[in-house]
Amino acid sequence: MHTGFEKLRVRLISSIVLPVAKVRFEILSEIREVEAFAVGKSIRDVASLKLKGLAYVRLRSGRIRLAELHWYEAHGIGKKDIKRKRYLD
Repeated sequence: MHTGFEKLRVRLISSIVLPVAKVRFEILSEIREVEAFAVGKSIRDVASLKLKGLAYVRLRSGRIRLAELHWYEAHGIGKKDIKRKRYLD
């Protein structure tokens, strides 16, 4: 029976679990120089922070670059939707 829902395969990257289909890079170092630049409320009334920081990432091509990463974080949920915004090297 097909329910329309399929299990997502996941990859563990630096203790952050992301769906494989969205992973275009691998985080190689700890995220440093973390700072919050937005605070908001989600649909479920959970206060969330929009954070940014720096980390070395490995691209699909194998190249290693220093990148600025942005993500959302909420109490009890952890990091969510990590995106690479720009390269700094």
